[in-house]
Amino acid sequence: MSLTNTPSANRLHIGIYGKRNSGKSSLINAITNQHTAVISDIPGTTTDPVYKAMEINGIGPCMLIDTAGFDDEGELGRLRVERTQDAVKKTDVAIVVFCDTDIEQESAWISMLREHGIPVIAVVNKSDILTNVSEIAKTIHEHFSLFPVVVSAKEHSGIKNVVEAVIRQLPEDYERKSITGGLVGPGDLVLLVMPQDIQAPKGRLILPQVQTIRDLLDNHCLIMSVATSELDAGLAALAKPPKLIITDSQAFQTVYEKKPPESLLTSFSVLMAAVKGDIHAFVDGSAAIDSLTPDSRVLIAEACTHAPLAEDIGRVKIPRMLRKKVGEQLGVDVVSGPDFPEDLSCYSLIIHCGACMFNRRYVLSRIEKARAQGVPITNYGVALAKLTGILDNISYF
Repeated sequence: MSLTNTPSANRLHIGIYGKRNSGKSSLINAITNQHTAVISDIPGTTTDPVYKAMEINGIGPCMLIDTAGFDDEGELGRLRVERTQDAVKKTDVAIVVFCDTDIEQESAWISMLREHGIPVIAVVNKSDILTNVSEIAKTIHEHFSLFPVVVSAKEHSGIKNVVEAVIRQLPEDYERKSITGGLVGPGDLVLLVMPQDIQAPKGRLILPQVQTIRDLLDNHCLIMSVATSELDAGLAALAKPPKLIITDSQAFQTVYEKKPPESLLTSFSVLMAAVKGDIHAFVDGSAAIDSLTPDSRVLIAEACTHAPLAEDIGRVKIPRMLRKKVGEQLGVDVVSGPDFPEDLSCYSLIIHCGACMFNRRYVLSRIEKARAQGVPITNYGVALAKLTGILDNISYF
């Protein structure tokens, strides 16, 4: 990711669903006006979901998801459909492509999308060759109460109407609240504490730090940044205490002990928890830490798939702190990237990273899965604040 690109996780995710050879890939090519997706008359050309980052006028930065046909067959087809189902968890707006009046499978998928609270846009493609477009449109309206957009991806007709339909269905939280806007205002002084240790990428900042700095600039704040080792000097150099101190969660204890009483304290991970997920669920879930026993099992879930480093926060530091509190026998499993167990019942607690690489829809789907199975879930920053005994003194609104 370059400094000028919108992170994938911050883009509106638009999923394209339909049967094989319904024209999903052709529709994406028409929307983007590029040869983005491979197209063919052979059903099943698209295998795993293909993610294409785009900037579309009226929508802004978005991620188009080209999925395999949900009528795929055979063992390989079953695996492809599973990948398509996983894409639903990341979808903010769904486009379901129709090309005939047999809507049994579309009905099942639209029901699933609606159960997840995902707005659905119906599109009838191939209007240049279909002779029963009106019949298909009538069937869609009668069964789903949707007015389909009729297009010919091949001839690029009706494509503007698809974009307009997406704009009308934008989620209410698409232009989401500021990362820090509830804590600071114009002219407020904010101190950022960013450890420069082995986990800090050489020559650059990690994504949550970059996003937070940009958000503070948008809120017209005054910003000062220091490494943990320069915290004392940084505070001494200020004419007045900062309104807010944002630290790496690993430095919570050190910063809390040194911060001015009037300064609010939070962390990059806690801010990400409030923006990317459900901060109330994470705070409530952290209470389960007090109920852990040596026989308990904890799942650590990371969004990215970086190579483990010495003193890795998720794989080393948090497990070490948990075992110090609970006992060395405590079981800890770690998953990364899209890996997330279907059956969570064996876990007493899930601790998720800040999820800067996931969009909010995907994080909420994991929270909902944990809630449905009765498993508490929290995140790195909230868990570290809980383990250091300062959670009640952390700000997140």
